[in-house]
Amino acid sequence: MARGAAGGGQDRGAGVATSGDGAGGGDGRAGALNAHVTEAVAAERIVHERESAGYPEGFRDLADPPVRVFVWGGRMPERSVCAAIVGSRAATPYGLAIADRLARDLAAHGVCVVSGLARGIDAAAHEGALAAGGRTVAVIASSLGAIPAGAQARLAARVASCGAILSEVGEGGPFGKGAFVKRNRLIAACSAATVVVEAAEDGGGLTTAAAARALGRPVLAVPGDLDRPASRGTLALLRSGARVCGDAGDVLAAMGPLPVDATDPEALLRLRLGQGPASVEQLALAAGLDVPETLARLLRFQWSGLAESLPGGRWAARAAR
Repeated sequence: MARGAAGGGQDRGAGVATSGDGAGGGDGRAGALNAHVTEAVAAERIVHERESAGYPEGFRDLADPPVRVFVWGGRMPERSVCAAIVGSRAATPYGLAIADRLARDLAAHGVCVVSGLARGIDAAAHEGALAAGGRTVAVIASSLGAIPAGAQARLAARVASCGAILSEVGEGGPFGKGAFVKRNRLIAACSAATVVVEAAEDGGGLTTAAAARALGRPVLAVPGDLDRPASRGTLALLRSGARVCGDAGDVLAAMGPLPVDATDPEALLRLRLGQGPASVEQLALAAGLDVPETLARLLRFQWSGLAESLPGGRWAARAAR
């Protein structure tokens, strides 16, 4: 049973998969693998009731907010620093590379990457954030213990160790065809902006985008090859007014200003860039870095679409497009 806590409640031992709870997806060996992979992060399940302080703020904006949510791993970050990256399970190499790059660049700039832990674009987004040493949150349609054994369970364990796994289902699941559509509204609700990398005409990423639009949150879509089925959904989003996503700078512009950590040189550098053109020396002074390190970070910002080099050796935040 859950016991009361400041942000909700804790269940010890909840969600741990065993070979007999349906999580193994096959024989006892598979179930044992799933239990081994998830037990470290499933030992404590935090339960946030709708009235509790730890309940994700963005969920309160939904027409049908969950009565309670279950979190495995760490704390949920504020919505203002979260961006969702979603898309097709049957992703192309292009889509996987773009999802990975976007997630890496966003995570490197302090953004928490939110996705759904599915194969394809979702997994690439989580992997990219983890590779950058950043935070990532997986919103799932089942309990943690019901995740199938194998690569998905191993990724879940890594996500929980560097972020969190969240669900409105405490045990078992997913339940019914609409489970993933319900899950998708949560992905949109806990994010400041939603990016769809690839999606077919009826892809699940489009339901996440629809939920984001219903909440008044920015939706971005990555342009793709017009001849590929995985680009038809993103093309439809762009035709209906979604913002073009070419790099992490487009996502950050849609999200709005991020909170500034006065102890983070990179955050201070971003802040000074946004105040107007400045020389490398001025930027180094503002960020508390030496000039070579400042220049290296500026080049990385430029590659990510966050900064631009101006005549006279000056730099500034890239103008919104």
